[in-house]
Amino acid sequence: MTDQQTIAIRPGGPADAATVLRLLDTATAWLVARGRTGQWGTGPTSTDPRRIAQADAWATGGGLYLAMAGDDAVGALVVGSATAYVPPATEPELYVNLLVTDRGYAGHGIGARLLAYAAELARDRGLGLLRVDCYGGDDRALVRFYEGCGFTATDRFTVEREGREPWPGQVLERRLG
Repeated sequence: MTDQQTIAIRPGGPADAATVLRLLDTATAWLVARGRTGQWGTGPTSTDPRRIAQADAWATGGGLYLAMAGDDAVGALVVGSATAYVPPATEPELYVNLLVTDRGYAGHGIGARLLAYAAELARDRGLGLLRVDCYGGDDRALVRFYEGCGFTATDRFTVEREGREPWPGQVLERRLG
């Protein structure tokens, strides 16, 4: 696999919750190895009851799509409605609730391909706005990734978390033509 063209995208379903957890676990481990623990913490997602329930909800909610390299799931996208902690949109939108890729395939354009697919889904639904939120702390590398994919940073926000540090977030939007 050398580019976005070799990635197939398929709808996910209930059997794919474990795949989402695996992708989140490997991404978290990759972040931790680089000292970037603010985004998703330090522990595996697959042992956190809240995150397990979230993965199950994504897998059964109709908005999960998997990037496939042959038989291997190398990325996941979840689209739907905006999360409650972000400022609401002023027009109909499609919201990216999750974007995660297998870090073993870093540099192959999987995240960009999944975001392009989300834009296709939005256009097919007659929507002109695609939004996403992401971790806005540390060096804001994730914000720059989304900007490189055609998004514009809009609202910053903070999620207060009991017993943990506040989570700095950034909303980004992409206008679709």
